[in-house]
Amino acid sequence: MSDAFFTGDRAATRLPFDLPRLGIGTAPLGGLFTEVTEEEATRTLRAAGDAGITYFDTAPRYGHGLAEARLGRLLGPAGVSEPVISTKTGWLLRPRPDGSPGEVVPDWSERGIRASLESSLTRLGRSHIDILYLHDPDDFPDEVRRTAYPAVRRLREEGLVRAIGFGMNHSAPMAAHVAEFDVDVVLIAGRFTLLDHEALGTLLPLCAKTGTAVVVGGVFNTGLLAAPSPGAMFNYRPVPAETLARARRCHELCAAHDVPLTAAAVQFPALHPAVTSVVLGCRSAEEVTANVAAARFPVPGELWQCLADEGFVPRELVP
Repeated sequence: MSDAFFTGDRAATRLPFDLPRLGIGTAPLGGLFTEVTEEEATRTLRAAGDAGITYFDTAPRYGHGLAEARLGRLLGPAGVSEPVISTKTGWLLRPRPDGSPGEVVPDWSERGIRASLESSLTRLGRSHIDILYLHDPDDFPDEVRRTAYPAVRRLREEGLVRAIGFGMNHSAPMAAHVAEFDVDVVLIAGRFTLLDHEALGTLLPLCAKTGTAVVVGGVFNTGLLAAPSPGAMFNYRPVPAETLARARRCHELCAAHDVPLTAAAVQFPALHPAVTSVVLGCRSAEEVTANVAAARFPVPGELWQCLADEGFVPRELVP
C-alpha cells in the first residue's frame, strides 16, 4: 500500500486547524441522482468512520437539508467523534405548507446568511461549523461584496465558524473572489482533474501565494473518470464524443501500468502543493471502501510521466 497521496507536500495555509487529506462529500446522501435510504446512509458513514475519515462536506441544498440532518444523526453512531465539517450558505430552503421540500432560493443578505447557518447548526447538532462556504455565488458578485462576505466574516469573528471561503464550479470567478476577499479556503469542483486543468491557470497559483487552502471535489467529472463509457456524464451533462475518447485513452494508459483509472483520478489533484484536501462523493459503504483504496493505490512515476506526455497531467507536477 502507498501513502503518497496522504504524505505528499502541502503548502502552508491560513486554516487554523489541520484539514484531512481525504474527505467525504455528502451530496449523494441527500439523494443526488438516486435516493439513498437511511440504512444505506448509516452504512456509508460507518464505513467512513472505520476508514478513519473525519472530514465531511455538506450543504443545505443537498436534499433540502437531508444530507446535513443525516450527518447530525449518524456521525456519532458511526464512530466519528470529532468530525471536521464544512457546509455552505447563500441559499434558503422554503418548504411547502405541508412541510415537504419546496424551493431553494438565493438569499445573500446578512439575515439570510445567518438564518441558513442557524438551520445548518440545528440539523448538524453542532454549536459551530469548521468551514462555511458561500455556495455558487457566480451570478451575485454585488451581493457578495455588499452583504454576504461581510456576514460570513462576522460569523468567523464571532466564533460560529472557524474558517470561511467559497464553494464553486468555476475557477475564474473564484480566483477573483480570492484576490478581493480575506478567505481561508476554497472548494473547487470538477476543474482540477485529469480531463480539466482550468484551475491551474490562475486559481491554484493565487491560492499558493495567499495561503488559501484548496479543497478539490468532482475528481471524476460526474462519473466519467470512474467509468468512461457511452451514456456517461461529464460535469453534469452528456459527455461529448471527444471527451469520452480522451477519458478512454486515459483509462488505457492506466491499465497498461496496472493502475485503476480511479486511483489516478483521485490522486492527481494532490500532485499540486496548493491542494490541501480532496473530497469524494459516496453513496454507499462500497464506494467509501473503493475510494479509500484508490487514494492508497501505489501509482508509479512512469504512469504520471505517460499521462503528462499526452496532456492529462501538467509536466511540472510529475513527481
